[in-house]
Amino acid sequence: MAEIFTPFLTAFILAYALRPVCLWLEGRKLPRAAAAGIAMILGLGVVFLILSLFITLLKTEIPLIRAQFPDWIQNTQAWLGPKLSELNINVDWSTLKSSATQKITTHLNDNSDALMTSTLETVLMSGSSVITGFVNAVLILFVMFYLLIDWDHFFKLVKKIVPLRAQDTVHHLIMHADGLLSQYLRGMLIVISIMSVFYSVGLTLVGIKGAVAFGVFTALMIVIPYIGITLGFSLAILAALLQFGPGGAIIGVLAIYGLGQFIEGFFLTPRLVGERIGLHPVAVLFALLLFGKLFGFFGVLLALPTSAVGLVLLQYGWSRYTQSSWYQK
Repeated sequence: MAEIFTPFLTAFILAYALRPVCLWLEGRKLPRAAAAGIAMILGLGVVFLILSLFITLLKTEIPLIRAQFPDWIQNTQAWLGPKLSELNINVDWSTLKSSATQKITTHLNDNSDALMTSTLETVLMSGSSVITGFVNAVLILFVMFYLLIDWDHFFKLVKKIVPLRAQDTVHHLIMHADGLLSQYLRGMLIVISIMSVFYSVGLTLVGIKGAVAFGVFTALMIVIPYIGITLGFSLAILAALLQFGPGGAIIGVLAIYGLGQFIEGFFLTPRLVGERIGLHPVAVLFALLLFGKLFGFFGVLLALPTSAVGLVLLQYGWSRYTQSSWYQK
């Protein structure tokens, strides 16, 4: 059931996100079909930008691991060797260094392309076959295009289905959800733009190779609460460790990400996103796990926008319940 529902839910959310672009292009006298097509091309451009950043990060990290691995062994020997000697444990560090370096280098040389391919497939397919993923991608694009073209007609049809006595209530709920989602999307776009510049400049000052890719990738991952920033931070720490080893660069990355989280969490998000969608952190984690389990990677991306709509319905249901005569007796 989830496999059937996922592409339609994804297409609806993406069409909703691209609708302002489509309307802006229509206002420039473009036909609706052309405006929808251009909006989708721009959306796909953003997706390919994210994928290219991810590939860039992998291509940056793999050569660094290959080049720095001998130094890792040497640093480990300098730190761990004396402690092992005190325990009368002897390690042939020369053999370990040459053997491990040869195996790691051979493995990375032979499997770097396969590693990137399999990683992307894991992220994009979430366990599905390549054919299923391709069919879902085509279906999402097809549904998105027709939703963008027939958006008004679609909601007029939905309105006709709703009983007359409930139309005002449904209209109010839709407008409430629309306002919440619009605030979330616009706010997140501004936050991502600001944090992209912040992380890119900060990591450049530290001297991290591929600083712009790391910065933009980290900022884009803000859309996945907790998990996204953890991933970006871990990659930046790994890059600093590979380039410079333990020392000042690690402290610099810690300071940049700590300050970035402070600015984003205490200033940008509350003011620009309005405390995101008003969900408790535990509810956010629950939504991420639930949607990730049901719909895979794209479910994680759609968890918060969908939860925003669910929150509106829950608040309305709770309001009706507390105002009912059964509750008040």
